[in-house]
Amino acid sequence: MSELDKSRLQDPRYMAERIAACEAEIQKGIIGQREIIRQVMLAMLTGGNVLLEGMPGLGKTRLVNTIGKVFDLSFKRIQFTPDLMPGDVTGTNIIVKNEQGSVFSFERGPIFANLILADEINRATPKTQSALLEAMQEHTVTVGNDSHELAEPFFVLATQNPIENEGTYPLPEAQLDRFMFKILVRFPSKAELMGIVALTEGNQAPVIEKQMDGEGLLAARALVNQVPIADAVMDYILGIVMETHAANPHIREGASPRAAQSLIRAARAKAFLEGRFNVSFQDVAETAFPVLRHRIILSFDAISEGVTEDDIIKKILDSKKQ
Repeated sequence: MSELDKSRLQDPRYMAERIAACEAEIQKGIIGQREIIRQVMLAMLTGGNVLLEGMPGLGKTRLVNTIGKVFDLSFKRIQFTPDLMPGDVTGTNIIVKNEQGSVFSFERGPIFANLILADEINRATPKTQSALLEAMQEHTVTVGNDSHELAEPFFVLATQNPIENEGTYPLPEAQLDRFMFKILVRFPSKAELMGIVALTEGNQAPVIEKQMDGEGLLAARALVNQVPIADAVMDYILGIVMETHAANPHIREGASPRAAQSLIRAARAKAFLEGRFNVSFQDVAETAFPVLRHRIILSFDAISEGVTEDDIIKKILDSKKQ
């Protein structure tokens, strides 16, 4: 693939082709998980953050590392543990001696990178979890009286284990709402597992090549924001979110207004990635699951009956089929 033509950053078709090339390059280093890769790409195209839920060893770190290579972005992995302190994430002021005496100097933490893998985020205490909130929402870090800007693009991909609950601190609803998507990473099929073993245990690992850079990604985001949405599709989006607040014995609390914003951005990104410059009802329906599943709070009846968030979302979509 040739170098990114900087003179064509405002060309929607050219940029859609380059984003598709990035997705294909990522798939070279990740066996299976095509839907996961697509959803992560949609989040990156809208500046959203992603929460991955799955068992350990399913290639989450490899995915983020591969994305960093393809987009030529800096990557940091933060392993969240109960003894991790906020300063271990954001950085801290340290005393430095110079000719004038001792002064405070800010020592940057690992949060100062383009791509952040927050591994097992629910193992850290709420105080440390909250250290990510400002960075995720405002793209700044405040230490003491000083605020520090994060480099753009900035993207957080957090993981959590859905099975092991001992020694964990569940993310509060306000923090979950900061994630654009919650993606469920399922165990691979036998054929995919064979491919993973061949890829990781073989003598020749695939060469991952740069396809874009941060400037190109930011330009693509600007183009995604320009994809128009018809009034009927906008009404469909709002209707889905409002339906989560209708009387339902399985829902204790419905989705927030941020869910509607995320649905709009995700549907736009999906249309753009597929080379279409209008948003369809299908774009909304296919992105509704990762957008809504962490924003719906189940009632006791739902939990006792084994009803999941995805079951509820499917019923809402079925009731509003176009």
